[in-house]
Amino acid sequence: MTENMEAGLGALRINDRAPGFVARSTAGELSLSSYRGRWLLLFSHPADFTSVCTSELIAFARAHESFSKLNCDLLGLSIDSLYSHVAWLRDIEHSFGVKVKFPLIEDSAMVIARAYGMLDSSSENSGSVRATYVVDPKGIIRAIVWYPMNVGRSVGELLRLVEALQTSEREGALAPEGWKHGDALLEPAAASMEEGNDLRKGESWYYRERRG
Repeated sequence: MTENMEAGLGALRINDRAPGFVARSTAGELSLSSYRGRWLLLFSHPADFTSVCTSELIAFARAHESFSKLNCDLLGLSIDSLYSHVAWLRDIEHSFGVKVKFPLIEDSAMVIARAYGMLDSSSENSGSVRATYVVDPKGIIRAIVWYPMNVGRSVGELLRLVEALQTSEREGALAPEGWKHGDALLEPAAASMEEGNDLRKGESWYYRERRG
């Protein structure tokens, strides 16, 4: 069940507080509040034992350690039962040799999915769900990414997104297109004439690289 359901009645936006919940998972009962102090990538998938979802789960499992190094936990969700989750994870390990070490939560009543706007309030199935939310250590949604059910997510891009969010916040700078670890960051646009001085070739007052 969710806490403060009122928070999830409308469409969630970046910088909204993530709706709280308590749910059964493959790692026991979990609550959103138990992730405070760490980043969280909460992702939903249409159904267990499906091809695209399996490819995503394998990719998430292989990237699990990389997310952990960023102080970011992974948490999956679908409306399938806990027993279905357990059977699916066991089959993935048996068939593909990949052990999924992060939990999947069950949402059979679609309560959490609806609180997060993953489903229309009148929906009776999870066919349209392939949503991802990046939640910061204070429980604030920092990014929302949606994919259609017939196209799998890029786990590498989500990993890059988390690191870019963290780095931008820590450095007080902006991450340009395709930014990855080690690349130059951008300064916020100049707010005064003085800030726009001392430009290098290829720069403008609204596009300045952060100098080391």
